[in-house]
Amino acid sequence: MDAVVAVGEQLIDHPDRIGTVTALGLDETLFAKVGRFRSQLWSTQIVDVRRGQLLDVVPGRDSVNPCRWLAARDQAWRDRIEWATLDLSASYRTVFDTMLPAAVQVADPFHVVRLGNQALDECRRRVQNDTLGHRGRRDDPLWRARRRLSIARERLSDAQRERMTGLLRAGDPRQEVWFAWNAKEVVRQIYDHTDPDLAAEWVAEIGRDFTDREMPIEVRRLGRTIARWAAPIVAWHRSHVTNGPTEAVNNLAKRIKRVAFGLVNFRHHRIRCLLYAGRPDWTLLPTIQP
Repeated sequence: MDAVVAVGEQLIDHPDRIGTVTALGLDETLFAKVGRFRSQLWSTQIVDVRRGQLLDVVPGRDSVNPCRWLAARDQAWRDRIEWATLDLSASYRTVFDTMLPAAVQVADPFHVVRLGNQALDECRRRVQNDTLGHRGRRDDPLWRARRRLSIARERLSDAQRERMTGLLRAGDPRQEVWFAWNAKEVVRQIYDHTDPDLAAEWVAEIGRDFTDREMPIEVRRLGRTIARWAAPIVAWHRSHVTNGPTEAVNNLAKRIKRVAFGLVNFRHHRIRCLLYAGRPDWTLLPTIQP
């Protein structure tokens, strides 16, 4: 490992490795569990989402170290960044607000749609407990409907839709789960719009309708979140950049951890990740002196 550190750090710290970036993404991954109580150590990956290149890895998943990393770049480099992608993380939103105020923040579509699915699942579990007094069991209607509820509306066959409706009729007396399922589908429809202005109107309407007092509590909470993130959500319709490349880099980092049978040293973790996904210039290798 000493040789990897000695040579690898020179490759990954070469000034030409990080070029011009126009779209930057942040995401976190768990890289180690240490100590008697298996304390979790997190890292944040900084990625050029246009090229899918890992720029750097910093410790933690708060705003401090990403801000320090960006502060170390010159102002001209930061000014070229037009889009900043994130997964609805308040910490990373703080990073972009602080260090890249001119960049347009883009909420990742996958995580936006997942909010709808989470609200539906939380509503189903609550109604299950309210009506039957226990968690889902094999013969409970809502438990039996859970997989059909997660399927996209257009992918449900007529038989599946009829079955789901019957199970909801039996296990959802106040139609709360039904409202949550429709809310999930409405959130998915955000990305059916191709016109940014129409998408903005749709998102604004979601924020108003979902927060109606007649809606289940989970749907109201979803509506408040959508309203709070409305601008980054709609920004996708103009940029079409996502945090997908950042998630892909996370998968590469996890692959490295598995191959190494676990890494607990952050320095080693960073070097191995950047050598694998940071696109170092390997032609420089013969010129490096350990």
